[in-house]
Amino acid sequence: MLNVGGLTRCTTIDYPGELAAVLFCQGCPWRCGYCHNRHLMSEQADTPISWEEIIRFLERRRGLLDAVVFSGGEPTMQASLPAAISTVKDMGFLIGLHTAGAFPDILGQALQLTDWVGMDIKAPFEEYDMITGIPGSGEAARTSAELVRRSGVLHQFRTTLDPFLQKERRIESMQQMVAAWGEKLEIQRMAVWKQ
Repeated sequence: MLNVGGLTRCTTIDYPGELAAVLFCQGCPWRCGYCHNRHLMSEQADTPISWEEIIRFLERRRGLLDAVVFSGGEPTMQASLPAAISTVKDMGFLIGLHTAGAFPDILGQALQLTDWVGMDIKAPFEEYDMITGIPGSGEAARTSAELVRRSGVLHQFRTTLDPFLQKERRIESMQQMVAAWGEKLEIQRMAVWKQ
């Protein structure tokens, strides 16, 4: 089932207005310099949490938690994500998804089961590889952003304020792009930036 590298048992900040648990899905194809979850980049967790353990935990939290957020790493990297979401949704939880949109096909399947999405916009799409280190990542993100916009699922577009974005009016360009969609880009500031 889902490869999980971490668990936050209770949070008020990862799903707007709801008390939630966060499952940190293992693996990410992108290599953003400011990533604060580097331990989740590889496909194999140092200390994985079994899916059975996750289900037992959630069984005990029915009626106490409102939502479960699938975060990462990059959750859409795992083909088992939609099935995992379906299992948790059937338990009565709202479903949140944090994604950067690296895998639009999996995202499209997951959106059908999701109640809220927080999508990270890393840079202007044509300059994504400057942040992710992966050529072509901007096109995947562009496709995913379009899927999220058209899905009808409640969502938020956000970005991490990397020093790269503060040059050449990139952040302003991103804000204008999202405003043209009729939405707002939430800016998350970093306490520490790593190069």
